[in-house]
Parts: sequence; structure tokens; C-alpha cells
Amino acid sequence: MFKILIVEDDFTISAQMRKNLENWGYSVKCAENFNDIIPEFRAFDPHIVLLDISLPFFNGYHWCSEIRRISEVPIVFISSAADNMNIVMAMNMGGDDFIPKPVDLNVMTAKIQAMLRRTYNMGSKIPVLEHNGAVLNLNDATLSFRGQTIELTKNDFRILQTLMENKGKVVSRDKLMNKLWQADCYVEENTLTVNVTRLRRKLESAGLDGFIKTKVGVGYIVE
Repeated sequence: MFKILIVEDDFTISAQMRKNLENWGYSVKCAENFNDIIPEFRAFDPHIVLLDISLPFFNGYHWCSEIRRISEVPIVFISSAADNMNIVMAMNMGGDDFIPKPVDLNVMTAKIQAMLRRTYNMGSKIPVLEHNGAVLNLNDATLSFRGQTIELTKNDFRILQTLMENKGKVVSRDKLMNKLWQADCYVEENTLTVNVTRLRRKLESAGLDGFIKTKVGVGYIVE
């Protein structure tokens, strides 16, 4: 399991980041002693560090330099000071990427996944499908959107997986029914409509209005 150290003194922000990353299966620690980050860094031995610039006692540039003395672990700066000067300084001090505040949790997760793939030579991509900010995790059959995790039923997951694998293309009702009920048994066609309607309500309650569109007489599409 990959480990992520968050060095952020705004505990509301760090808690949101931690919850989002733990939902993705990462082991996450939020730094506590801002007077000396290094002992916590050594003890936790993270695979990646998320580092704010404005911190008590010493700023993020200082701690980036201190970490670089002992480790080549990827460091991603996170800050509201997202002007060109600070971004350039962060990179020159040894940072690997920069995420501006307010943090988009989906962007943050995607950047972390890409960094882990490049750094640790993962044999294959982390199995996810993404569309319009919604991220379908193929490992645990959940959907993430704007920092929240949406629990899916087996049929919810199969519908979304099929549509997102074919985003921009109409998926016929027959194809979806075969995906959901892979058996030589009779299933009323209206059963698919009921399943899609329930899934739409779930998505809308999470802010994903109009995510699945109907092509009358043909099937469904995400575009």
C-alpha cells in the first residue's frame, strides 16, 4: 500500500485530503509537529509528500530542502500562492509538481496516481475510468466526484463501466442488458430502464446531473 504524508496546517483541508486519499486505498498520515517534520517523515517513510508552502515555524521550501538531504521521494507542493514565481521556486527547491488551492480533489488524486506510476514503475495503470470529473474505480466499484465517494450496486457499476468505456458513443440497450444479465434467461426490457433510473437518481444526488443521456429508441451515452 502506498503511503502519503500530508504537511498542511489547515486541519480542515488536510482532513478532506486524507479522507479522499484513504477512499482510494492509500495509507495517509497528516503531519502534527510543524516545528520538526523530519522525524515524522523518517518514521512514516512515505512514497509521496504533499507539502504546503505557508506553515508554522518554517515554510514548505525549508522542509523540501531538508527532505531532499535524505530522500528523493516525490514532493508535490500545495498552496494558494500559485503565482509563477512561487511555482518556479517550488520546482527549483526540489518539488516535483504544484497544485493550487483551493484543491480540486479529483485533480490531486490524478496527479498523485501519475506520479506514483512514473516513480515506482508500476506495471500497469491504476484501473480507473474518468469522465467530466467523475472517477470510476475498477478495483472497488465506487465512483468519486468532488471529494465524495458514491457507493454503487453491482448493476450500477456495470452500467457505468460500460458507458464510460464507450464514452462519446451510444451503447445499445441490448449490449447493456447482456452486460448486466449474462445468462440465457428472460429479463424484461423494462428492468434495464428501472436500473438506469435508479442510478441516475444516485448520480444526481451527488451533483452529476445529466451524466447519462438517453438516445430514444437506441440506448444510452455519456458525452
